Amino acid sequence: MDSHAAPSPTSHFYTSLRTRLHYLDWGNPSAPTLILVHGGFDHARSWDWTARALAKDYHVIAPDLRGHGDSSWSTDGAYMMSSFVYDLAQLVDLLDRSPLTIVGHSLGGSISLRFAGLYPDKLRRIVAIEGLGLAPKLVSERGARPAPDVWREWIESRRASAARTPRRYPTIEAAIGRMRERNEHLTVEQAFHLTSHGVNRNEDGSYSWKFDPYLNVTVPQAGLDEELPHFWQRITCPTLLCLGADSWASNPVKDGRIRHFRDARLIEFANAGHWLHHDQFDRFIGELRGFLSGEAVDRRSVLRS
Repeated sequence: MDSHAAPSPTSHFYTSLRTRLHYLDWGNPSAPTLILVHGGFDHARSWDWTARALAKDYHVIAPDLRGHGDSSWSTDGAYMMSSFVYDLAQLVDLLDRSPLTIVGHSLGGSISLRFAGLYPDKLRRIVAIEGLGLAPKLVSERGARPAPDVWREWIESRRASAARTPRRYPTIEAAIGRMRERNEHLTVEQAFHLTSHGVNRNEDGSYSWKFDPYLNVTVPQAGLDEELPHFWQRITCPTLLCLGADSWASNPVKDGRIRHFRDARLIEFANAGHWLHHDQFDRFIGELRGFLSGEAVDRRSVLRS
């Protein structure tokens, strides 16, 4: 990864659902628009390497999701999927550059695939890096739990979270160490970059993560995962699904979820975990460039990178 390559992004803000949200603009506005949507507990600067690699050919936009990065936290500390999707829809309309391309990771992929099902005419292509949510078996198990039990657990978890003091790290090195614990594939350079953009300095000199701690408490949302195939079935643009071979995520070809897409294929990346776009950056960029350039996509085919 060439961390010294130009250009550098500019910061911008917009308002969605009365919340001030931040995004990075990597310039080149006359080129086709490409939005990079990060995952949970992450931030827009996690896409810097990808953005730099693509900024000469695309107008790259990288938002901070609500409660993440330099975007404001939700006032009630509740993070509904509907709010995330609304935020993305608001950003797309403000940019006014449809049809465009979206690349989303994890939570960002799930948000983006929902948006693509809602507004298929606004998408040229879409890439989801482990953004399909829970495996069908886990969705079934979770759906079997009585709703009152889920709601009570949420209330108790929320109260416990409110009583906790957010963790502080005495040095940036300590925070970097925690980042590398979360993803053992990261190099020291990657971990430093992700950490330095992902923390705030406290008054006592310590460091805390920028994301809202309440993101750890999942709000009850009926039918959240069960309804996903209805969104996927409405996506009309070519779709690329990416999976890390060492990740906990379920393989959508093996579990059958890829059948819900009209025009999709899966690429599995060896020696990569959940953050495969960091773990195997060169391979990821190579596959991404090929897909974005319009190379033929074989429906539901599986490739190993």
